[in-house]
Amino acid sequence: MASQFSGALQLTDLDDFITPSQECIKPVKIERKPGKVGKIRIEDDGSYTEIDQTGSETRLEKAKITLNDCLACSGCITSAESVLITQQSQDELYRVLDENSQHAQAGNQSMMKEIVVSISPQARASLAAAFKLSIAATAHKLTAFFKRLGVHHVFDTNLARGFSLIETCHEFVRRYNASETEKTSLPMLASACPGWICYAEKTHGSYILPYISSTKSPQQVMGSLVKNYLAQKLGKTPDAIYHVSVMPCFDKKLEASRTDFFNDIYQTRDVDCVITSAEVEKMLEKEGTSLSSVEDYPLDSILPECPPEKLVYNHAGGGSGGYLEHAAKFAASILLQTQVESLSYKVLRNQDFQEVTVSAEGKPPLKFALAYGFRNIQNIVQRVKRGKCSYHFVEIMACPSGCNNGGGQIRPGGDETQKERYQAVEEVYNKEVEVVDPFYQQEVESLYRDWLDGKDTDKAREMLHTQYHEIEKSTSALNIKW
Repeated sequence: MASQFSGALQLTDLDDFITPSQECIKPVKIERKPGKVGKIRIEDDGSYTEIDQTGSETRLEKAKITLNDCLACSGCITSAESVLITQQSQDELYRVLDENSQHAQAGNQSMMKEIVVSISPQARASLAAAFKLSIAATAHKLTAFFKRLGVHHVFDTNLARGFSLIETCHEFVRRYNASETEKTSLPMLASACPGWICYAEKTHGSYILPYISSTKSPQQVMGSLVKNYLAQKLGKTPDAIYHVSVMPCFDKKLEASRTDFFNDIYQTRDVDCVITSAEVEKMLEKEGTSLSSVEDYPLDSILPECPPEKLVYNHAGGGSGGYLEHAAKFAASILLQTQVESLSYKVLRNQDFQEVTVSAEGKPPLKFALAYGFRNIQNIVQRVKRGKCSYHFVEIMACPSGCNNGGGQIRPGGDETQKERYQAVEEVYNKEVEVVDPFYQQEVESLYRDWLDGKDTDKAREMLHTQYHEIEKSTSALNIKW
């Protein structure tokens, strides 16, 4: 079975969605006691039993590998099946829901978690395509489904994506203006894809990290909103809230597990659990229901003045966030003093490698590119390392065709091919939804003012930006060669 993590996190041939071919290299601690050397017996169920010299038998525990172990390793993720994801699954969400139910029955209201679910537009599109629903209907039915299970709030991550896009635009302009004195500032490489980030940290560390945007992804901006802003509004501490995000890819589980997104004071993560579109489908199957048959219920809003119905929208620029689209248009208005209504994309090697040039008379042109999939990522990385990358900004995504084709999306059924399913997701993603400019979103402007004390403040940098780290390579003989 092929791994569901992105191709950039897998081992063997240089291709996308490839099958792993290497064991995890995490060392296992073995405690040896003097004079107790014995034998190991393998049981029929695959477990191990140690037999010491006296004949006493001890059942040995299995070595467990968590997401944090994988992030600390200098190799790469092997496969979704070989990594024990104990805190990143629908089963963990069910566990928290069951605990809440038990506390409610016992009258221990103070022990209950406030459960929040935030849903990405790509995951919503996958579920809409699978169940033949509109985006709006899917959003409302998912809200009803989760609330029926015991979830308290269901939000749309498009609000958080507005922050991510705005911060990316401002960061790019700052880097461009400083590029002559800070030679490592350009090209700026988008940072919203955790598969790409994990690969860059482990494989190209000191060469590539200075070029990567510090702006948090929409998932992690949503984590800051929920565990900081919403927690304050509800009068709760961050650890009293359990935040679940529904995402199109398994790599988002790795992102949520980063220590950079862990609150040491309250011992809680900004995003406690990530479940994929496919895992939501499994939840529906477990509950014995089809999303089509679930009643409609409006989405919640973090801001009371923003009607929930208006939260079902997308940003321009496609299913991977539109980072190139927004950065190019914003840079044109600020750096070239010209307004660009639409961009002209030039396809290069393939549909997943395209470039955009924005120019104005008498000024140097600005060059942008999007690179999706491992082969195109390698092309960009090698250009940067050789100092021959002519682009000023690159939108990078680990999955071919971007986030709508993420490894966590619902797979096609029957005679439908993967290409046909992807096209169906793309169609429903762009259909019957309002496309908004994040710079003119009322709720975003309100939150900048009321939550972050304005733009480019210390709190805005703390809540909306992060940093990346080179991961020291292992000296093990199994160390990967890229």
